[in-house]
Parts: sequence; C-alpha cells; structure tokens
Amino acid sequence: MPGINSEIKGEEMTEGEKAVPKFSFFKGADDVVASKDGGVFDWDKAASRVRESLHDALNAKNLSFLFGSGCSSLMKDGLQRGIPTMAPLASEFLGAEPGVDDAQFPSVAEREVLSEHLGFDLSAEEFQKNLERLMEVLYSFQFVLKRSTNEELAKGAAAIDSLITKVTTFVTKRCSEGLFANGDTKIVDLYQAFYRKLIYRDRTLPRPWVFTTNYDLFSETAMDRLGMPYCNGFSGTIERRFNPTTYRYALAEQLDLTNRKWAAVDSFIYLCKLHGSINWVEEGGSLFPIREVSPSTAVKSGRVMIYPTPMKQNASFGSPYSDLFREFQARIVREQSVLFALGYSFGDEHVNNIIFQALTVPTFRLVAFLPPNSTGIPEKLRALNDPRIWLIGGDGPVTGSSAHYFDTFVEKFMPESPGDKVDTAVQKVLQELIAQGKKGGASKEVDDDL
Repeated sequence: MPGINSEIKGEEMTEGEKAVPKFSFFKGADDVVASKDGGVFDWDKAASRVRESLHDALNAKNLSFLFGSGCSSLMKDGLQRGIPTMAPLASEFLGAEPGVDDAQFPSVAEREVLSEHLGFDLSAEEFQKNLERLMEVLYSFQFVLKRSTNEELAKGAAAIDSLITKVTTFVTKRCSEGLFANGDTKIVDLYQAFYRKLIYRDRTLPRPWVFTTNYDLFSETAMDRLGMPYCNGFSGTIERRFNPTTYRYALAEQLDLTNRKWAAVDSFIYLCKLHGSINWVEEGGSLFPIREVSPSTAVKSGRVMIYPTPMKQNASFGSPYSDLFREFQARIVREQSVLFALGYSFGDEHVNNIIFQALTVPTFRLVAFLPPNSTGIPEKLRALNDPRIWLIGGDGPVTGSSAHYFDTFVEKFMPESPGDKVDTAVQKVLQELIAQGKKGGASKEVDDDL
C-alpha cells in the first residue's frame, strides 16, 4: 500500500519511498504525523504521537466505542481467525458451485426462476462483493411479492423466501463457526488486550460504553475470561432477559461499612449490541420477551437480529432496538463525549444519523479509523475539515497490516497499562545495555589488533 501522504498529494513516488510504511492522523485539515521537513517517515515516532493524543481522548469525561464488522475480522498467517466482512462473505456465498450444496447456497433452479420471472440476476456485479446489497434486494422483493396479485411475479416468491433463509443462515453460521470456535484464541486474545488496557481509565470518570453492530460474542468471551463485570442490558440468572433499566445501574464496592462509603468498580463496562446477537432469542409470555441463551441453544431458535435490509432503519425503532439506540444517542451527545469508531465503514444510515446529531454538540469528538481512500460518508467527513473529527488510516508497521485495523489500534495506539510501561522500560534498558556491550566488544577487538 503506498504512503498516504503521497497518495493524497497525487505525487509520483520512487521505489525507496514506496517501501516506507506511512499513515495519516488528521485533526481536521492538519495531518499531525506528516513529516514537516521532508524527512523519511518514522512509523514508530508517528505512532507515539498518536498515543499521546489518544491518551487524552481516552480520558474524556464520557467515552464510547463503536465496533463495526472490521473489528471481528483478523487475518493472521494467511488465515481468517475471526469473521470475514460482508465482501468476502458475498464471494463465498455467491461463488459456491451450483449443485454441490444446494441446501446452503443458491441452486440452479432458484437462479433460473429469479431470472425468468423477476428479471433478477444473482451474478450481477453489484452483488459479488456486497452481501448487504443482495439482502436488500431480496427483502425488497419479498415485501412486494407478499402484497402483489400478479401471478407471474408470484412464481418467484418461493425462490426469494428460500434465498433469504439461506443467506440469513449462512451469516449466522459464519458468526458462530470458524477457527475461533475450534480452539484458536487469537481474535479473543485481541479483545482481551483491548479491555485490559481500557480498565486503567481514571476511576473517577464515568464507566466507558462499547456499542457494536456485530452479532458475535467476542466481547463477552473476552471479558468473561478476564473476570471483568459488565452490563449488556440483561438481568436474571436462570432466565436472563433484556431489561433496559439495567443500563441505569452501576457496580460499586463498599469501602466503609460504618459510613456506607462506596466506589465504582474500575473494570465495569457497558456493552450495547445495536443489531442483536447470535445468542438472543424471542420468547412470548413475558413482559421481557428477549432472552439470552447459550449459543448452542440459539442455533435451534429464532434470532433477534437486524440483517442488512431496507427495513433496518424501521426495524431499529422496535424493541429491544429502540432501547439500544436510545442509549447510543443519549451517551454520545453528552457534554465532553468522545466516540471511537473502529472497523466501521459508516454504511448504516440509522447509526450515522445519531453520529451526525452528536457533531452538533460543540464538545463532541469523533475518532474514526478508516482507509485513507474511503468514499461516501468518510469522504464527506474529511471534507468538513473539522478539528473535532480525527481520522486515522494508512499503512501499518509491517507488510499486510494497516493503521486503521483494530489490532493495530489495540497493540500500537492504545496507551500502555502501568504494568506494560514498566515491562517496556525494562526492555529498552536491556536493549541499550546489549547495544553498548556490543560496541564495547568491538572497540576492544580494535584495541587488541593495534
């Protein structure tokens, strides 16, 4: 990937320049890590400047995170350790050879019916890298066909219903099956590192919120393994049901029994899954119909998810989503709020609208990690040149990595915990002593030769 600075300027680069990894950190129109004197870009020094700025942002009065699908994807050693984003999922679903597994993927008969009776071609280019677009069209057809009396169109209804079932089942499986479900811990380890660093936030400040559009259980698994308490909107033990009033609660420890003194628990996190989860099912007969179950049980039950469809905007108004989005809006519009957007491409209109509303609050800051050449909403955000909008993206420290990836943020840009700082300091001292020892050895050899 070419250096971001040269890419923006449109300049030709030499072979030597192409080999230097670069990234940008825009605060409004100012790239604070760009080389001012024309020198060679130093990735580590630039990362240090990012950490300094993010340290202040991470200690804002009201701190929130927004995780998109990119946070659940992790490529290591050429293997997907997490969950692919929508583009790879589309390639896998539509690229399956017809007849090999018609129970899970589009069959020849379904393709022919759609083409003949609805004029709908599954092989169209717009669907090949965008599973969201395919789902939008499928649900749109379903909406129309249920209300149409046209006999010719009705011949395609069964194929549409079948494909919707196949797509939703496919997405669900990819969110619950993979290397991470078979002993590979790399993606969960990454989430653990994130939450471990997050708990060192000043305990006098309000507890941070993590909002996510992902259905997976990486956050819950990571916090469980760390022994971190968190609130995800559910209450109960035997039957855990969604109750939005739990977001009003805080976890505290009693310091003095006689004077009834309390202090908030440092590691407490609020987790808000805006689009639902693979372990949420809907059960009637209760004031709180949304129940949290084990993933294995959820596989056999209906999901409470919002899939990428035209109805997503409307579906978000129904419970429990109305409660979840209300929390998202209420948190980020508060005074001195900072929202970190990670792995999120600004493709969800209902989420974007809330972020745009927050930008009308003078003390709000948006820190977004995005590819430097992103189009659409990210491009419009860059054009605003608003110093409250921080945009980070470009090359990562090693080949194949990127500055806007979740793992780079956690490992390189998040400030180190106190324990990590000591370890780093000791490591630097050891490296310096080793370097001096090598120099001393070389000088002695020269003296002996003389």
